[in-house]
Amino acid sequence: MIYDTCTNQKLSYSNKNRMNYIRIVRRIVLGLIVILGICIVASSLGAVNIPLTDTLAIAINKLIGIRVKSNWPEVSESILVNLRFPRIILAGIVGAALSISGAAYQGLFRNPLADPYLIGSASGAGLGAAIVFLTGLPLLAFGGGLLPIAAFIGSITAVTLAYFIGRRKGKVGISTLILAGVAVSSLAGAITSLLMIKSDPNLRPLMSWLLGGFSGSRWVDVFILLPYVFPPMIVLILYSRVLNILQLNDLHAQTLGVNVNRTKTIILLSASLVTASAVAFSGVIGFVGLVGPHVVRLIWGSDYRHLVPMSAILGAGFLILADLGARVIAIPTELPVGIITAFFGAPFFIYILKTNKRSQDN
Repeated sequence: MIYDTCTNQKLSYSNKNRMNYIRIVRRIVLGLIVILGICIVASSLGAVNIPLTDTLAIAINKLIGIRVKSNWPEVSESILVNLRFPRIILAGIVGAALSISGAAYQGLFRNPLADPYLIGSASGAGLGAAIVFLTGLPLLAFGGGLLPIAAFIGSITAVTLAYFIGRRKGKVGISTLILAGVAVSSLAGAITSLLMIKSDPNLRPLMSWLLGGFSGSRWVDVFILLPYVFPPMIVLILYSRVLNILQLNDLHAQTLGVNVNRTKTIILLSASLVTASAVAFSGVIGFVGLVGPHVVRLIWGSDYRHLVPMSAILGAGFLILADLGARVIAIPTELPVGIITAFFGAPFFIYILKTNKRSQDN
């Protein structure tokens, strides 16, 4: 009788777990369908509006390879294939990357206000970009753009430095790591400011990059970015269940069979690589890593098995829409995407702060 009861409990747990994963898959599929619709609408709008039917037909014809009607204007095809499609896809990838890394950082640091730039990614990337813009280095080198390479190196260097400062006796101390990140960010920011003071007065290109944007995005940028962000994003999704366990204290997590130090290192390195890669191609775009995870929390709760993958989808949609706003709000000029995300993200951040303060008071 005891054996039967245990067996029933195991079967019940197994069925519950299976149903949970089915719900996750359904939400991911539905989210991807919504993102596809957002991409089609965003592709149709801009300085030159293109009918939705033509946009959909060109996407099917050129991206999927299925032959459909081909009586659209040639200029519409050129605008979509060469300008808007790569830009929108790049914005979606960057939004997903920043949002999923934000969710991972929040789980790792056990702080819902953590963001992807917490331990120096943004300031390091900004320093790398400043060196390229302000010291006369060529923007093109090694057969491609030197700017994303410099930004990536700067971002990875800052995070690595913070990691080794925060690592003590072979263990990753969360509080020490955050403080090390603050120190490294301040140092990188100070060096960037010094370069700006000593440089030519024309700081517009650097300031535009620091505010983020996707102007001039190319297919080659998409193809270069994909192998850098997708593998670590998959790692973060695979570790989403472990992030739930890490919400306990380290001792409890160890008793459940989790190698806490190794797990923290893997999550930290994966999230940092995702962030550095995204920032290298987009500039510093704020609040995406906060908005995506918190919207998921408000809708589906704090289970990281849902939170991590759905944050990527929410972040992709948010940044595609933000980039659309940057393109159409001030036609014929274009606003930096970071301004749009700040207008929406800052009030949302204030709301989260107020909500957390209210819950702590209660």
